[in-house]
Amino acid sequence: MTSKERAAWRAKANSLEPIIQIGKEGISDNLIAQIDDTLDVRELLKIRVHLETSPKTPKELANELASALGAEVIQVIGGVIVLYREADEARIMEKKKKRGSGTAKATAKKKVKIKGMRARQREKESKNPYAVYDRPRYKNDRDKKQGRK
Repeated sequence: MTSKERAAWRAKANSLEPIIQIGKEGISDNLIAQIDDTLDVRELLKIRVHLETSPKTPKELANELASALGAEVIQVIGGVIVLYREADEARIMEKKKKRGSGTAKATAKKKVKIKGMRARQREKESKNPYAVYDRPRYKNDRDKKQGRK
């Protein structure tokens, strides 16, 4: 990555908030998996390192994460690490296939059609002929029924 590309990614990362934190446990397998999934979705990621409790310096952690994830370190300032990895559609599809289609409950989602008040009333009237509601068609008809002029 050239310095101009890195500068452009630094500029984009400036407005981001850190969404992942590294604390006293350091880097674990779960953390790497979480960062990996986030990089697939976002490409650019800001990570906060808690300096008081972290077992290593932010630079060491950044290099360790970059090598484990195949990402590039854009910058490390204080306790903030910025990582970048280009999204690879083939790798993302492969991960989805490994995970499977999900639970049966998730795949059998109902499609809900939201009905308006008139549609619900027509449905009710078609089921029960005694539920017919005498609704006025125009504003003037409503006023006449209510005794207004």
